[in-house]
Amino acid sequence: MKYLRVRGRRTGPEGAFGRLDGKRVQLLDRPPFDGTAQPTGDWLEWEEIEAYLPPAAPPNIFALGVNYARHGHEFKESLPTAPLIFLKATTSLAAHGDPILLPGPAPDEVDYEAELVVVIGRRARNVPPEKALEHVFGYTCGNDVTARDCQMKYDRQWTRAKSFDTFAPVGPVIETGLDPARLRIASRLNGQVMQEASTADLIFKVPELVSYLSRQFTLLPQTLIMTGTPSGVGFARRPPVFLRPGDRIEIEIEGIGVLVNPVAAAASGAGETE
Repeated sequence: MKYLRVRGRRTGPEGAFGRLDGKRVQLLDRPPFDGTAQPTGDWLEWEEIEAYLPPAAPPNIFALGVNYARHGHEFKESLPTAPLIFLKATTSLAAHGDPILLPGPAPDEVDYEAELVVVIGRRARNVPPEKALEHVFGYTCGNDVTARDCQMKYDRQWTRAKSFDTFAPVGPVIETGLDPARLRIASRLNGQVMQEASTADLIFKVPELVSYLSRQFTLLPQTLIMTGTPSGVGFARRPPVFLRPGDRIEIEIEGIGVLVNPVAAAASGAGETE
């Protein structure tokens, strides 16, 4: 089953969760993560969707570094013996169709990373691997956008590099009826395939990751886990390939769909108010 959150004339400006049924969206009365959501009786036709919204509101976004062996090799990194965890700020969340904004402080070396994203459905703490998938609601596409100059040269760590606004696009849907063990994953930049692999190549598989994380932190419903990226990122290419205004980056995962985001320069200005 595919779930999504959209805005249209029947949803109001805050949008609504829905369930995809062919080319229509069956609107729900609440978020679907605890299993109690019911149809409202309203539908949105495909052409009535005005905008996609992030399909979850995560309390945390956990991410994994160097979780495909070939990606580790292209970075000349030794492969980890335990999951390499970092956090992305929740303010970096973006939706299908939203522009990835190249940040004013670091616009020149912004990179793409195609990732399978796990969406937690039930609270998880100290969960064994064999029970881990019972706590997963579903899976979505993600792009772990990264400012490589911040990561490699300026900060020499990952927080700012991974957490600029719009650096965590996810969507467009969450697929619940999916086995994450061997899914084709790819990224395309302006139509050219940049990454292509299978989740079978993950060093630490999804059950192991959920279990491991649950032994470090409480995983709350709607937590997102970005599971790592395959080889083929822009930084490792010769010459390097970084995102530029006007680009279009697509992340496709078998059984889920295609996450599409244009790239734009961040607006300049002294400040913003809400």
